[in-house]
Amino acid sequence: MNKAMKASGADKVRAPHNVNPAVKRINLALQGGGAHGAFTWGVLDRLLEDERIEFDGISATSAGAMNAVVMTYGYQQGERRGAQKALANFWRRIAHIGSMMPFQPTWLDRLTGERSLDNSPAFLWLDFASRIFSPYQLNPFNWNPLREVLEASVDFAALQNQVLPINLFLSATNVRSGKVKVFCGNEITADAVLASSCLPFLFQAVEIEGEHYWDGGYMGNPAIFPLIYHCDSRDVVIIHINPMHRQDLPVTSSEILNRINEISFNSSLMREMRAIGFVTRLIDEKKVGDGELKRLNIHSISAELETSQLSVHSKLNPDLRFLLELKSAGRSRAEAWLERHFDALGETSTVDITATYL
Repeated sequence: MNKAMKASGADKVRAPHNVNPAVKRINLALQGGGAHGAFTWGVLDRLLEDERIEFDGISATSAGAMNAVVMTYGYQQGERRGAQKALANFWRRIAHIGSMMPFQPTWLDRLTGERSLDNSPAFLWLDFASRIFSPYQLNPFNWNPLREVLEASVDFAALQNQVLPINLFLSATNVRSGKVKVFCGNEITADAVLASSCLPFLFQAVEIEGEHYWDGGYMGNPAIFPLIYHCDSRDVVIIHINPMHRQDLPVTSSEILNRINEISFNSSLMREMRAIGFVTRLIDEKKVGDGELKRLNIHSISAELETSQLSVHSKLNPDLRFLLELKSAGRSRAEAWLERHFDALGETSTVDITATYL
């Protein structure tokens, strides 16, 4: 067991066991991806409506961490409807504060259907400047509009002082050591969420207790191991919003940088899937004793079709219409997944790990 996670009180927030066999208990693994996280909002909104499902744990990174902490806080305060309302308020706040920024899609950006910011003069300037100057030069006062949105959406004192209804694990990357840091229990603060979503080209590293952190996507997008060690459910539903595959070859500097980030952000998950696949084969081939290793059932709800067709800069587009379109797509994908795979929960994986990840 991760000693830091144990010391932070991860085991103290475990939700009570479900005793109704008709209800399936699942873990969620939420990827990061900026504004594309609105797809995850839609998935969560639909899953929260289904009372056949309960949530054991959530492991999340970046935009996924924001969705996770807002959902958990809303659930803590008002159960399923509270979680849905908290998520809706959070994303509308994102759109509101985004509408006051100079980085707006132009009519040409809207016309292309890629939801990009590629023709926004302010965004083009920022994109150019961020390649020459660091955030310590461009943003010396370290202003981050996401902090205001988070603190308006979540009472972190209540989140820490009351029992969490869902085990919550947020990943960040330690800048100095290059290792993944998983925040849980009493470590869940606004700073922890901002650390998990800190893009190093835009924001200064987030300092927490003398250590500095960048976006968790580099080392855990999201990390699966906390769900193995600290949750009872064997079912992990991964919400994919970073495309695994892209048909078109990236040719511009922005496209190349974005694809490098996508590959990097998916690599940690693929490594964990390789380990999970190896353990599954050992169990299936009876090379380990019964109960010595934990079998996981892996499931996936993916935005691959939607996000692979979007501009690389659409991840920074907070336009409300765009966010609502992504939410609607997420709800539709979750609806289809429930209809097709609900009966497999607790029984088997619905993802071919080898074909998908290896």
